[in-house]
Amino acid sequence: MKVTIDEHSGFCWGVVRTIEIAEQAVADNDNNSVYILGEIIHNPKEVERLEKKGLKTIYHNDLPNLKGTNSKVLIRAHGEPPSTYSLAKELGVELIDATCPLVTALQNRVKKFYNEGYQIVIFGKPQHPEVIGLRGVCNDECVVIQTPEEALEKVDFSRKTLFISQTTMDKHLFEKIRSILQTRVKELYAYDNYKEQLVVKDTLCRAVTGREEHLRKFASENDVLIFVAGRNSSNGKSLFKICIETNPKSYFIEEVEELQPEWFKNARNVGITGATSTPRWYMEEVKNAIEKISLEK
Repeated sequence: MKVTIDEHSGFCWGVVRTIEIAEQAVADNDNNSVYILGEIIHNPKEVERLEKKGLKTIYHNDLPNLKGTNSKVLIRAHGEPPSTYSLAKELGVELIDATCPLVTALQNRVKKFYNEGYQIVIFGKPQHPEVIGLRGVCNDECVVIQTPEEALEKVDFSRKTLFISQTTMDKHLFEKIRSILQTRVKELYAYDNYKEQLVVKDTLCRAVTGREEHLRKFASENDVLIFVAGRNSSNGKSLFKICIETNPKSYFIEEVEELQPEWFKNARNVGITGATSTPRWYMEEVKNAIEKISLEK
């Protein structure tokens, strides 16, 4: 049985950047604690590895406890709302900003259009940390939707609108919602000479959407596909959906221990892939475990 790791899988550049910043911060602060606000990425194995190096995960309600401690707190790739920066300044807590540049650009765009009076429509999950940051830069005066049906129910078509997306959402659903908004706005403003009543910005991360064609090819080339990601990974769920649509013998795991020997019965080629938050070193562990199962058959 041949086991192959997808060469296009693993950390996106934004995650690589954040982890490098975190590792450097820990290395530069031997005698002081370095904290990160929320799990650095949605992958428990990488969180565990970095915690062993000295990076401690905390949450917003822990921030007041750091007042006067000279501690440093890392802002992860997902970004934070302005209120977090204000609170840290008030408490005298030093922040190390590792927000993904794509997310920073997205926040700046939302703020700009919000200040110009646009209705902000976000395709995303309301409680996802990235969306919480976006909600923060427009004082939570926005419409967050996840389906075309919600677009029809919640969007005010009488207002000029900016439509953007959480970076890790499904590309096809984004296009469906875009089409609904464009049709409605065109009908509503057919008499209006103002050309930007609806502004659509495709803010989906290409590290996710750009993998679709290759991922379908990789899934179809293997008898069995093992998708490795954290259960809470948004892009992991989107990418796995592509895998299982292409190959019904695709299996999502977070832990090596979840592998089932019966999955590999009569399989000659097994592929391993993962989310943009899945470390390569852990996919290697999964590969070793599958090869061991093969030898035991």
